[in-house]
Amino acid sequence: MNAPALSRPTASRLWRPKRVLVTRSSLEWEHGRAIADNCESLGIPVERLPADRLSLGLPDDPRKAYALAKQTLAVTVAPPSKLRLQPIAPSADWRVDLAEGCPAHCNYCYLAGSLNGPPITRAYANLPEILAQLPPKLGQGTITSRSKTRAHEGTTFEASCYTDPLALEHLTGSLSALIRWFGEWDAPAQLRFTSKFDSVDPFLGLEHNGRTRMRASVNPAVFARFEGGTSPVAARLAALAHMGTAGYPIGLTVAPIIAAEGWREAYAELIAQAAAALSALPDPDLTIELITHRYTPGSKAVLQSWYPGSDLDMSETNRSEKRTKFGAIKQVYDKATMAELRGFFEEEIARQLPYARILYWT
Repeated sequence: MNAPALSRPTASRLWRPKRVLVTRSSLEWEHGRAIADNCESLGIPVERLPADRLSLGLPDDPRKAYALAKQTLAVTVAPPSKLRLQPIAPSADWRVDLAEGCPAHCNYCYLAGSLNGPPITRAYANLPEILAQLPPKLGQGTITSRSKTRAHEGTTFEASCYTDPLALEHLTGSLSALIRWFGEWDAPAQLRFTSKFDSVDPFLGLEHNGRTRMRASVNPAVFARFEGGTSPVAARLAALAHMGTAGYPIGLTVAPIIAAEGWREAYAELIAQAAAALSALPDPDLTIELITHRYTPGSKAVLQSWYPGSDLDMSETNRSEKRTKFGAIKQVYDKATMAELRGFFEEEIARQLPYARILYWT
């Protein structure tokens, strides 16, 4: 029996900010000017600022301030701290930031406790400076570069730590530029990004040379309700299949795994849905990353202020404290819950996606 044909991918959700603020220094970069011009061509109001200070003009009401911040794109220059690449375990050797912030409204967003100030999205204009930081890191990582099981990936660079780059691509073009750059870089290196969006058309014809792995970030429909402003999970999986057809290595990021009532049935259905979506691919290079729900006291407070009506469980039921290497405290699932979750996923993936490689569990 022939595998079902893939339907064309559709961009079901493209973010349209209500305003774009462009700093003076970002206009000194060709990429910054291109972002501003592109936004204007789409009919989005663009304000070219006389200085580098962002004049947000947010209202005093916290809810209104949050809403306006989430509708704002700022084009800025990545500061020196963003140019110093940092390890990003367990995903990749190094983190490379094209932007900071995300237009989605995820009730569990892990950026809530990491970003300073209002949650505006910043896209970086100084792309050549960002790219210049990558070659010196070749072979210098400790996650994949020195891993027995992942060394074949080469030195890996993660582009979706502080943003969802696909959510911004129609405005910035930054991710396409990075994919092309990696495709031309004749070195044992790989670009990685994960996304809750599906607008992959710009990537399908690029000369990527297999050096970019896209992963779809997915959750069952019962939990996807916590992911406001994102593409439907079925659309993300369809987009992933198209990337695989275009020769990209692909992956699933199942995150955050939520141990709420009915989780077994929900995640079994999700894995079956993924298997069906990828069934047309003859020999997919598929990885899976499994990330359980966790939060810090700080991120919990921020998220509850952003989404006061959310019914996402952030109680201490079935939870235990985990201290990070930096001394911060996270609430994670307790040992028994973690063991039950992990056993289920390993068994279900082996049954429904036997060709997939689980990269890590956390």
